[in-house]
Amino acid sequence: MTTDTEQRRALLQTAAGIALATASAAGIAAPAGAAASLLGHTPGKPGDFDFLAGNWTIAHRRLKKAGTNDWDEFPGEATVHPILGGVGSVEELRIPARGFSGMGLRLLDLGQQRWFDFWVNGKSGALTPPGMPGSFEGGDGIFFADETDDAGKPMVVRGTWDRITKRSCRWHQAASYDGGRTWEINWTMDWTRG
Repeated sequence: MTTDTEQRRALLQTAAGIALATASAAGIAAPAGAAASLLGHTPGKPGDFDFLAGNWTIAHRRLKKAGTNDWDEFPGEATVHPILGGVGSVEELRIPARGFSGMGLRLLDLGQQRWFDFWVNGKSGALTPPGMPGSFEGGDGIFFADETDDAGKPMVVRGTWDRITKRSCRWHQAASYDGGRTWEINWTMDWTRG
């Protein structure tokens, strides 16, 4: 008889397989644009995301409006499983107070030796391509993507995994409108083992 944890893990692995097939069919593109110039050069290796395996509680802090110091704070939780011998990592993120869930999928493109971070919003179920490329530089996972804000203005988005220990880590996101010279942090997630 399987436990709820084993069933959840099997479902996450199936979902990751579907997302991986979708990403592979679309092709994981090499980065281009302003974000490409900011990417690190340390080759990715299987197991880089193994630190994230397990159950977590998360303190979210999200900026309500750019250029202000007005933050929205709320709790969350996550369960993360390494897959494919460390070539992938699947995160099930849950924010019960907001009725929100999603899946983070991190995949190592072995040919490029580069990690790609994908997101699936639980409300749409759609994989958000092309994936944010990045690498681990000096112990921190740093990912960049060229995006546009709600007004259509181009920006570079940076996602960083840092402060990594056996019991805690932090992910934070920042945006730059000047090609990476200055950054505004707009979301932090402080993870602690649950």
